[in-house]
Amino acid sequence: MKRRNLFGKDMIGHISGAAVPIMFILLSIIGIPLSGYSFSYLAQELLTRLGRDSFLVLSLLIPIIAGMGLNFGMVLGAMAGQIGLIFVTDWGVGGLGGIALAVLISTPLAVLLGYMTGAILNKAKGREMVTGFILAFFINGLYQLAVLYGMGPVIPIRSSALVLSRGYGIRNAVNLQSIRQSMDKLIPLTVAGLKVPLATYILIALFCLFITWFRKTKIGQDMRAVGQDMAVADSAGIPVERTRIVAIIISTVLACYGQIIYLQNIGTLNTYNSHDQVGMYSIAALLIGGATVSRANVSNVFLGVTLFHLMFIVSPAAGQTLIGSAMLGEYFRVFVCYGIIAIALVLHAWKRAEDRKRERAAQRLGG
Repeated sequence: MKRRNLFGKDMIGHISGAAVPIMFILLSIIGIPLSGYSFSYLAQELLTRLGRDSFLVLSLLIPIIAGMGLNFGMVLGAMAGQIGLIFVTDWGVGGLGGIALAVLISTPLAVLLGYMTGAILNKAKGREMVTGFILAFFINGLYQLAVLYGMGPVIPIRSSALVLSRGYGIRNAVNLQSIRQSMDKLIPLTVAGLKVPLATYILIALFCLFITWFRKTKIGQDMRAVGQDMAVADSAGIPVERTRIVAIIISTVLACYGQIIYLQNIGTLNTYNSHDQVGMYSIAALLIGGATVSRANVSNVFLGVTLFHLMFIVSPAAGQTLIGSAMLGEYFRVFVCYGIIAIALVLHAWKRAEDRKRERAAQRLGG
């Protein structure tokens, strides 16, 4: 029994921890020479993508602390951020003021969506991830309805550049030129020829400090207790359901801000599917960094974003060199994204099954 328990607990942690980052480091070592990209090009791309994506991935940490797993419902926050950006573009507010106004508009919507998500997930304890995934599809339908049919006749949109030729509905692509890289260029910094989006990095650093501080607060400790054992936490007087809702609200609001940071860097909003892959790519990046469904920290975020995007950069060029087709790299990226999530969920289910076996064995021995 002892040998089986050791395998179930320690081996799963090893496989889902160090093995995944090591595999991607090896893939990068193989792919970089094949891509033919210079060090300076790769460094500049990674600096840009770290600033662009890290905030989104960091928003996943708090629900994991609360034992709710990977928050596939973060897509709802991304949709809220996009609605704020649509209104800002329509009103012609640019620069940092436009970003601040988009945050102001989207925050109440993100809080509402987060509360709704948390309340639904409380009805699906133990199945939070699949419930969040399906809920994202449902809210996406409402988002499409509002943006495609509601904006124009019901929700006033003044700019003809935004509205489809039929007179209602938002165009497929929204130009965010008025706020493009407003945050990234706020504090210009060049190091060894590399442009560093310093203001964005400062914001991300503050967020990391917030997470570190939050873990030590009363509600952070409550979330950790809930994540370890809801029954014990409830017996200790911790409001379990309210704590879980707060975790999802915070994650949804932060995902909203992360999407605004992401899109201000890109400079273009793909109205109907910019948010589609936000959850999948953010979760894949976190898992590649060595995180699991039940354990993640800030270092997993930055390692994962670095390795995930390094693969994104080099895989098309490496595929072109290997077989004469860049599409190999594109297929590989999609395969890895979904594959790493599937492996993490399988390992999580395996670990839960092992834990239940140990509990039953302990109960039999105690009886």
